[in-house]
Amino acid sequence: MSLLMLPLQVGLVGTGYAAKLRAETLQADARSQLAAVVGHTPEQTNHFCQTYGAQPVESWAELLRSDLDLVIVATVNREHGTIARAALQAGKHVVVEYPLALEVATAEELIALAQTQHKLLHVEHIELLSGIHVALVEALPAIGTPFYVRYASVNPQRPAPQKWTYQPELFGFPLIGALSRIHRLTQVFGTVVTVNCEARFWSNSGLPDAYVSCICTAQLRFTSGLVAEVIYGKGEALWQAERSLVVQGEQGAIVIDGDQGTLIQADSTRAIDTGSRRGLFAKDTTMVLDHLTTGTPLYVTPTASLYALKVADAARRSAESGQTVYL
Repeated sequence: MSLLMLPLQVGLVGTGYAAKLRAETLQADARSQLAAVVGHTPEQTNHFCQTYGAQPVESWAELLRSDLDLVIVATVNREHGTIARAALQAGKHVVVEYPLALEVATAEELIALAQTQHKLLHVEHIELLSGIHVALVEALPAIGTPFYVRYASVNPQRPAPQKWTYQPELFGFPLIGALSRIHRLTQVFGTVVTVNCEARFWSNSGLPDAYVSCICTAQLRFTSGLVAEVIYGKGEALWQAERSLVVQGEQGAIVIDGDQGTLIQADSTRAIDTGSRRGLFAKDTTMVLDHLTTGTPLYVTPTASLYALKVADAARRSAESGQTVYL
């Protein structure tokens, strides 16, 4: 992949939280210029562009006709694959917020297309840049062989927001839409052998294509023998919030509750530094610019994201069939 002339011309699809953080970083970095933006509505797009000094466009198809070096896709999950494919075909480098696509076959096709086009395809996985992940990896040797993990993300919301993240067609199956929960584990613990999953949804009478609550529990068995339980839930039917990660090992345990980390061993219990969750989108964006301008390797590969997607899709198939899925 040849290096590019500066400043890099960047197009952004989306005007939400992640898009704003990326726009701030692009605006502050002399190596990039946010040239064009398309959002959900003209009003949102115009306001966003006035804030960040970009040109509003009416559609992502129009954006791709612009003279851009890089396109960042930060819109609803359902559109990721379609826009990424069109951007790669148009000769652009592409950054996509996870998941790369809602379907495994589409994600595989996009990775192959990027290789054929000799273009960057980067799937954001900022969970790997977080202080929690760094603390987890650094503490693992202290607990010996890990054999059990419980990873829970439960977010009561009352009333449930009228957002696309509560619409299965736009968000995807819960563990696909929230792929980071799977990816953190596959990145650390490796290959999964079997997946069992159950999911329950509470429908939204006022919005037939949405739900007001979901709870999804998956059990992953890894080739090492480690068993991981992944719990993801949100909405009105849930009452107790939880954001925790527990790793049990033969010589100790790592417990992360919210932003507090603890290492437990036979003769001691001590706090571990989990750092901050701030600035991760900025860090990801800067690393992409480093890669495109100097060739610096990125922290994650599309293939690793694809593998996590395969595991998450196995969870979907298990929930739908009631059967164990073998990978």
